Amino acid sequence: MLIRREAPADEPAVRAVTTAAFAKPETPDPVEAGLLDRLRTCEAWLPELSMVATGEQGEIIGHVVCTRGHVGTHPVLGLGPLSVHPAHQRRGVGLALVHSVLGAADATGEPLVALLGNPAYYNRFGFRASTRYGITPPDPGWGDYFQVRTLSAYAPALRGAFAYPDPFNDL
Repeated sequence: MLIRREAPADEPAVRAVTTAAFAKPETPDPVEAGLLDRLRTCEAWLPELSMVATGEQGEIIGHVVCTRGHVGTHPVLGLGPLSVHPAHQRRGVGLALVHSVLGAADATGEPLVALLGNPAYYNRFGFRASTRYGITPPDPGWGDYFQVRTLSAYAPALRGAFAYPDPFNDL
């Protein structure tokens, strides 16, 4: 497996992986695939933080992206969607993608990454409940599922309400 930055030619394969990862019989075109389409066309898209995992034959088997979010007026990152093709799940692909995108975000001087996800999964990456850092989720009902991972440029004075880019508000 190789983790690399997504190339423009990868877009159809990334969408296919995202669709496969989240599709259910009742939702063959999941919201995550449409969200990814809308994120690509908004100003919050950060191409350097859109990464793919490739398999032995060079095929795309996973994808992760961080886009520009804000805590108050301060720029931060929002992680997601994270997608792994079902045939490659539970093999460390998601783990490698998250480690890679967090490393890239830290290297570019970002202060923190926020996400909505299962604490049992994301705790291994250092994500903690956002309220621990004085950051409130967009929806208070998210509770401990809205999490933050601080990076090297983080300062404790960074506090307030988190806002995802606009495409997340259309879900």
